Amino acid sequence: MSDSSIQPQLAQAATFTDSDPAESAEWRDALASLLQAAGPQRVREIMDMLAATARAPEVGWQPAPGTPYVNTIPASRQPAFPGDLAVEERLASLMRWNALAMVVRANQAYGELGGHIASYASAADLFEVGFNHFFRGGQAGDLVFYQPHSAPGVYARAFLEGRLSEDDLAHYRQEISAKQHGARGLSSYPHPWLMPDFWQFPTGSMGLGPISSIYQARFMRYLQHRGLQDTSGRKVWGVFGDGEMDEPESMSALTLAAREKLDNLVWVVNCNLQRLDGPVRGNGRIIDELEALFAGAGWRVIKLVWGSDWDGLFARDSEGALARAFAKTVDGQFQTFAAKDGRYNRDHFFGQDPQLAALAQGLTDEQIDRLKRGGHDLVKIHAAYHAAVRTVGQPTVILAQTKKGYGMGDAGQGRMTTHQQKKLEREDLIAFRNRFDLPLTDEQAASLQFFRPAEGSAEMRYLKERRAALGGMVPVRRSTAAAVTVPPLARYGEFALKAEGKEMSTTMAFVRMLTNLLKDGELGPRVVPIVADEARTFGMANLFKQVGIYSSAGQTYEPEDIGSVLSYREATDGQILEEGISEAGAISSWTAAATSYSVHGQAMLPFYIYYSMFGFQRIGDLIWAAADQRSRGFLLGATAGRTTLGGEGLQHQDGSSLLQAAAVPNCRAWDPCFAGEFAVILDHGMRQMLEKQEDVFYYVTLMNENYAQPSLPAGVEADLIKGLYRYATHTLAAAKGRVRLLGAGTILREVIAAAELLASDWGIESEVWSATSFAELSRDAREVERFNRLHPGEPARRSHVQQCLAGDAPVIAATDYIRAWPQLIAGHLRAPFTALGTDGFGRSDTRAALRRFFEVDRHHVVLAALTALREQGVVDASACAEAIVRYGIDAEASASWNG
Repeated sequence: MSDSSIQPQLAQAATFTDSDPAESAEWRDALASLLQAAGPQRVREIMDMLAATARAPEVGWQPAPGTPYVNTIPASRQPAFPGDLAVEERLASLMRWNALAMVVRANQAYGELGGHIASYASAADLFEVGFNHFFRGGQAGDLVFYQPHSAPGVYARAFLEGRLSEDDLAHYRQEISAKQHGARGLSSYPHPWLMPDFWQFPTGSMGLGPISSIYQARFMRYLQHRGLQDTSGRKVWGVFGDGEMDEPESMSALTLAAREKLDNLVWVVNCNLQRLDGPVRGNGRIIDELEALFAGAGWRVIKLVWGSDWDGLFARDSEGALARAFAKTVDGQFQTFAAKDGRYNRDHFFGQDPQLAALAQGLTDEQIDRLKRGGHDLVKIHAAYHAAVRTVGQPTVILAQTKKGYGMGDAGQGRMTTHQQKKLEREDLIAFRNRFDLPLTDEQAASLQFFRPAEGSAEMRYLKERRAALGGMVPVRRSTAAAVTVPPLARYGEFALKAEGKEMSTTMAFVRMLTNLLKDGELGPRVVPIVADEARTFGMANLFKQVGIYSSAGQTYEPEDIGSVLSYREATDGQILEEGISEAGAISSWTAAATSYSVHGQAMLPFYIYYSMFGFQRIGDLIWAAADQRSRGFLLGATAGRTTLGGEGLQHQDGSSLLQAAAVPNCRAWDPCFAGEFAVILDHGMRQMLEKQEDVFYYVTLMNENYAQPSLPAGVEADLIKGLYRYATHTLAAAKGRVRLLGAGTILREVIAAAELLASDWGIESEVWSATSFAELSRDAREVERFNRLHPGEPARRSHVQQCLAGDAPVIAATDYIRAWPQLIAGHLRAPFTALGTDGFGRSDTRAALRRFFEVDRHHVVLAALTALREQGVVDASACAEAIVRYGIDAEASASWNG
């Protein structure tokens, strides 16, 4: 860098009150001279030494955050552009056109379909440099997270590549009706569930892509350090919006990326300075704000602000006028400059200072209008990406300034309404054609014809040659990996199947099974135990020594409990992922492992165990994204239920997770009471995911309550997996009536006790059923109901729950969850149905007191059964009144759901 090139930047730093300008100028001259004589490394050494001195308490200096509002990579350090610039610019223009045509055509035909033009218009060049030079394809290729509103541009590229047809593009956001026309409907945003061979990562919910990309990059290091796969040459790229950075998930794991030295991670933040409704920071600058955040978190920050057209202006600006003007221009004003023409920019930007006006004297209004921001200059973008992929020891973020709606002119460039712009008039379309010199007639532009160059054209040859050189097309999703053999259940779970009354909690049973699975030669290395924190709470401390806690740095300290059998052990090849107090981080780790079969071609089996209340309630959107991504693994809601975790109280007691899990289409939700039940569910799930390779994941509740565990009754496994099996029958010689009692989770034990009371105190016989999953019962019943409705000429089918609970004997269902959970099956039964549950806020007290308060204990189950029989005329009201007195039930107590 020359002396003259650094002087304006040094001068721009002098925005403070200077008590001795002459002396300051000498310091600047000395620094510039040192740079010229010894180079930037020596300057950095001197500055580090001076900064250390200035930070001493006697001085108390701290550097001002940020750097000048100019490019981090100066023109003098740009590498030569390796491609055909003219061809790449033509290709980018074609992508912009086809993306625009796709959205506008869809909304001309169906006004309610929506879609976005402006975001991709701003990001097109950022994507194209990646596609042409950096995003590697193939099984060992890069992972790319795409800005969701830019999906039309990715489809437009796939169209040129021949992976999507014109009919496909014509059915954007018409995924159902497209099949009727022999086309493939294109999903609104990246959705692996809807386009399982195309999209890898769902990013439609803002903020989920950023945090997911960090944990995917870390999981690649995990695979590498454990010797499971060589991921050393792969990168994770994320292209995100500047407004998206306001989401807490976007920022929550920045320090982890730096702490783990994830130099395999590159973010490109498309700083078009606009959110959906207006400026991101109208009265400030989002690029400066993000620079401070990322730099403070330990990332390398590369600012990509101005295009090559500005290089000459900077070179002539010996007084630093440009840098000073940029320093005081806020995003709201930059947006106005983007929306206005060259004459306005001449008058209002360059006209604010005589020195700026002099710089612009040689430029026409059109040239001023076409001065590019950095994110629209392929050469500058390449220079930034080139520097990013060569960064060692830290993640990199590129803050690229663009214009939202770039090239849309009066119809949308930089305007407040541009995000909602979905329709363009004839003159707007022709103006867009002219702006990007597209090979379309006026009528072709006005009719929104898609354009693909001839197969042998320079553009098509170049497009395919570049992708071939980078290993293949992206995005591409692969759906299978080599199957993994699951060991026989008896090998790891025999103790649970034949418990014979041994006392334990289901959490303890899980940890023991997990310990056994980790010892299996084939499956063991694929198991990924994950906890947010509190592994000791869940009884997992024995695994610290057995498999270790993963740490990229190993263990550089002597733990306090080093002499303990259960001492804390971190290791580079550790197997446990302990994420600290971050459920969002833990579920992102889980998703990375749960999608490894697709992302890395290597099936893994993650178990994420956590306080059940801190799952679906806290990070439900991330779980939904994991479902979209076709994750395979186990989520274990420990200390589950509203009355199991007695002393913790309201915010720790979970009464709704099972219902939320049941709403996720590919999640299977289970609530086992006994260790043997859990063992069967675990075995079934592993075989579904690892051997049959089904795209499902299991949510299973676990309890920390110790109680005697019975052996699993013989032959119930199939019904258990269907969601309901008969646990016991109480038959009486002269019964007064009969009821069916359903229990789930720990409340099954109350139901078992209630059956005994009904027999001994009231002469009522009963069947006791263990309901391992009301969700599975409901799913099956709905499918049967639909079949019968659509096939009226065929014999009617009966669901599993209808077969088990046929007839009109009353059904009483009691669980540790809100009533809506057992009520999932109520509409499929002819019998009277009563649901008991734990609606309302939690409380702190003993388990017994909580179950009495929520009216799910054995006495309330008895009362509910007697009430149901009273309504059938089997017993009279006096029996119910007697039960209330006998069991000390407070008939005047407020209902739990009233607070």
